[in-house]
Amino acid sequence: MKFFKIREDNISSVIIFSSMLIISTLVIFISYFFISKQYDILDREIRDTRDNFIEAKKKEIQREVDSVVEYIKYKQSLKKYDEIKLKAEVKAWVQKIKFGDDKDNYIFIYKILNYKGGKNFAKMLVNPNRTDLQGKLISDDYKDEKGKEFRKIFLSDIRKKGYSFVTYMYKKPNSFQIRPQISYFKVYKKWNWVIAAGTYLDNIDANIAQKKENLKRKMTLDITSSIIIFLFFSLIANIFAIILGKQIDKFFKEYDKRIQEKRVELENLNKTLEKRVLQEVQKRAEQERILIEKSKFIALGEMISNIAHQWRQPLSELSAIMLNIKFRYAVNKLNQETMSQKSKEVEKLLDYMSSTIDDFRNFFKPDKSKKYFSLKNSLDEVLNIIGKTIHNQHICLNINIDEDIKILGYKNEFEQVILNILSNAKDILISNKTKNPYINISVKKIEVERKSI
Repeated sequence: MKFFKIREDNISSVIIFSSMLIISTLVIFISYFFISKQYDILDREIRDTRDNFIEAKKKEIQREVDSVVEYIKYKQSLKKYDEIKLKAEVKAWVQKIKFGDDKDNYIFIYKILNYKGGKNFAKMLVNPNRTDLQGKLISDDYKDEKGKEFRKIFLSDIRKKGYSFVTYMYKKPNSFQIRPQISYFKVYKKWNWVIAAGTYLDNIDANIAQKKENLKRKMTLDITSSIIIFLFFSLIANIFAIILGKQIDKFFKEYDKRIQEKRVELENLNKTLEKRVLQEVQKRAEQERILIEKSKFIALGEMISNIAHQWRQPLSELSAIMLNIKFRYAVNKLNQETMSQKSKEVEKLLDYMSSTIDDFRNFFKPDKSKKYFSLKNSLDEVLNIIGKTIHNQHICLNINIDEDIKILGYKNEFEQVILNILSNAKDILISNKTKNPYINISVKKIEVERKSI
């Protein structure tokens, strides 16, 4: 197996050997397939020859029988017509008819007495081959040399369609030889006659043998030509494989040379790699620091924007209270009761604004441990920060959360995630200029069956 071990120094030889092996295998396989197909063609041609020969014989005997039937019909159409004389004339004429190449073919006539068959189902009127049966009753139980009851077969076909082709074994005229014969039986209902013609199939073997010999010669020539062509192309392919293998060997040598050059370059590169990596790490760290700072500024800007949204209404209310105090003072209607009431309103607004600052400070304070918290309360705290901004952008906010849903986790981190999601949803709705924008928040509690492990 060491011979097949692929190494850098023998890869071209392996490619050449493998290519030659594959090409030779393909040539052998194709040759075998081609020869097999040729034999299949030979068998099919022989079958077609047999079928064509039999078909030609069928047409020949059918033509002879039809000519007798047409002759009878023609005679009956004449004005001077004597049925007894016509029957005698037909029987005498049929007795003398011989046809075919060897003149062994003949016509014979039955008179059907019982179409259902039986021991005396018919009477033999004419049979030049069996003069001993003429004028005698015959049975449908008769069997040929191979046990075939051919009279029952043709009688069954005549009952169904009026004619029949049957192949059976029968003796040749003036001989005791039993040979295969095909006969055509046709009923002439007016007289209850079955007029039949038989032809022997002796010549089929000689014809097929001749056809087979011709086909074999042609097939031998085709196979020889094909093998020469296959061998020629195999030689060309093997030469091409050798040339290709040498080109591949040359390519690998040049490739190895380039690898050696690259190896030297790589060694030189490794000498300065540590310094370059350190510089790149410092550069990336500086970029990450800048990105973090930018992120902080962006978050700070969003937080200030949210605080501004939260404070805009209280500041407006404070301004209105101050204007009211100045107006009452200007018209000398600022009394102690009014001043006390307005002071309480201002204190309430300042408490709200202070509470907003506390909410923002607590919101961004990292959690140190997991704890159970209400999803509804967490969402309310998030909406205290971003809700005004969403409302000012005319975005409809639909919330469907059960009060009793609690989870175990880091509350502030969860709220920061929800805040980012809502902020991103707001931004995309604004940038896409969505008509009738809305945000749906829905949380459902589903009981999950726990499977024991």
